[in-house]
Amino acid sequence: MTKIKKTLLLLGFVSVCITKLNAQNSYHGDDKFLHFGFSLGLNTMDFGVGSTTPANISKLIPGFSVGIVSDMLLSKYLNLRFTPAMHIGDRELVFKNMPPADVVSSVLVSAPVYIKYSSERYGNIRPYLIGGGGVYVDLGRDSDKSIMLRPFDTFFEFGVGCDIYFDFFKLAPELKLALGMNNMLTPLTDRDTGNLTDAEKQYTMALNKLTSRLITLTFNFE
Repeated sequence: MTKIKKTLLLLGFVSVCITKLNAQNSYHGDDKFLHFGFSLGLNTMDFGVGSTTPANISKLIPGFSVGIVSDMLLSKYLNLRFTPAMHIGDRELVFKNMPPADVVSSVLVSAPVYIKYSSERYGNIRPYLIGGGGVYVDLGRDSDKSIMLRPFDTFFEFGVGCDIYFDFFKLAPELKLALGMNNMLTPLTDRDTGNLTDAEKQYTMALNKLTSRLITLTFNFE
């Protein structure tokens, strides 16, 4: 295929996409007082680290997120949202002059409440900002690991997204950052250390604070 034909096909495809976005579809679920949906996505878990020995997360490891969307209409531009979700992910701490610690795995069940502020709808797209907070419960904490986290955390979260409207539903890619408010490190005095070696105990002793951070890219179907 010649370059001219390829260019014409590309231009045609872009033209169809633009026309589709500008031609408003029939979905108007935003007008309902209550509507529901679900979300699927990816996450990366991180720590804010306070330590006596230099330490940081070695790399961001992709995880998986799934949740339920509940949305209440407050006004034309404001919505109240409750989106309980489960986030599965791992973090690996690396210490200076020490071998890598055990991978810290988490299965977080979150219960956040958000305020969503939306712009005007432009054809089939509607950008928005979102912010709020909630609580986490960690179901994946393991007492046999060298580093153990506390089971509960509170957090605040903010992000951006864009509703994309189709005939019978809307899809919303949404990027959020959650910052934990509590020290999640379980000190050795608050846990059973019978299964830990002296070398494993050194990892917890080198830390004085771990705060949770979570980046999520979700796709909401409503």
